[in-house]
Amino acid sequence: MIMLDALPGIKRFLAGVALSDHVSGFLIRLMAAFLGHVGRMSASQAAGSIRTQARHRAAVIRFLANLGYSKNWCVLAELAELVLKAEQRRGGRWVFIVDQTYCGQQGQKTENTFSRANYRPRPKNSNRRQKKHAKRSCHGLVMDLLLTLSGLRLPCFRAYYTEAYCRQRKVPYGTQTELAAELIRTVLVPAEAAVVVLGDTAFDADSIRGACRERSFTWIVPVNPERVLAGAKGQRPKVTSLVKNLSARQFAAVRLKPSEGAFVAMRRVARCRLGPKMKTRTFYVHRERRAVHHVGDVQLVFSTKLKPETGQDVAVQKILMSSDDALSAAAVVEIYSLRWQIELFFKELKSTLGLHQYRFRTFIKVEAWVAICLLTFLYLEWYRSQQLRKRNPTAKDKEWWHWQRSHGLCAAVRQEANEAELIRLADWTRTPGGLKRLKKQLRAAIPLEYRRSA
Repeated sequence: MIMLDALPGIKRFLAGVALSDHVSGFLIRLMAAFLGHVGRMSASQAAGSIRTQARHRAAVIRFLANLGYSKNWCVLAELAELVLKAEQRRGGRWVFIVDQTYCGQQGQKTENTFSRANYRPRPKNSNRRQKKHAKRSCHGLVMDLLLTLSGLRLPCFRAYYTEAYCRQRKVPYGTQTELAAELIRTVLVPAEAAVVVLGDTAFDADSIRGACRERSFTWIVPVNPERVLAGAKGQRPKVTSLVKNLSARQFAAVRLKPSEGAFVAMRRVARCRLGPKMKTRTFYVHRERRAVHHVGDVQLVFSTKLKPETGQDVAVQKILMSSDDALSAAAVVEIYSLRWQIELFFKELKSTLGLHQYRFRTFIKVEAWVAICLLTFLYLEWYRSQQLRKRNPTAKDKEWWHWQRSHGLCAAVRQEANEAELIRLADWTRTPGGLKRLKKQLRAAIPLEYRRSA
């Protein structure tokens, strides 16, 4: 991009929070780099993303390291609250998904890294000197995604600190489930909205259930294979032992079609997947109310994609546990199918915006990098909502904006920015003062060491 204010509506987007010109300038520069980077995303890409106001990559790195004004990145939360105001009058059932993602890193001196693999030393086959490789490890990020009734996606995150890094920073240690519980306690939703919290097996934890009780949220998670039913000590069979007593006649078929149902807007299915050839997924489900040890009375939903046959054992593939008795088995399966949206969210962050393509030793820079990447994602969601709220949009335009995800939104933002810049340049060429200003902008786009004297 050529100019700092080329991103459509960027000043209105950032107007809701009090930011200095210096901070907003670097935020826009980094956001422009995430939206339109060529090749690998890096600090160098961000430094040159605004052609007429290029900076050295060291200035970008210093900015990432000195963001002490925003603890836990309250700017992201404040902007999410402003974007959410358009949904305040909507009731209904909202979906809040928590999960964790990892960004692989190399280097012995990279802060706050940990290994998820079981590396064991292998015996050497010879006495010759072996080549040394950098330690392979990762950073952990606990993220949430709030899905509104209109399909708006609002992100937030907490960085996972290892015990060694907590001692270094002199902060209390928190597990990944405790960080997810903190996100549940702080999420902003309308008072009348019914919220369902979704997570995978790793989030079948007391801290998650406690946070949901505090907010009066319901939850759905897959049962941990080690979970046992309530009962006297020594007489607690595993929940999975219930499967052997199930018969084929107890299961009912549930057919899910992405283009139908109450959660179509949250799925945001691409137009190319719609039509008569769309695949319909069929689940066979059965529910029971049981008392689970350390959990209480819950609804258990047994599901499988394999059609149960009479006289044969049912091959149950997943057991879902829910705190909401009012939900039918079909509704539990349909709502839990939305958990895949956070996996698509991770893919968009990494493949489209380049979230994981950083190389920093100090972790405070990583936290700022991740926060600005999520800020860019939030800007795309805001931009989409602005297009859908325009007066009298055509049915074709409304449909196009309705199912767009990050990749299509990035292309639309870049196209509008380029068109606006071309119109501005064309206006400048019509007057002597405009030509002088254009010449100044073009000179600013050339690195200082390569500019010839005027």
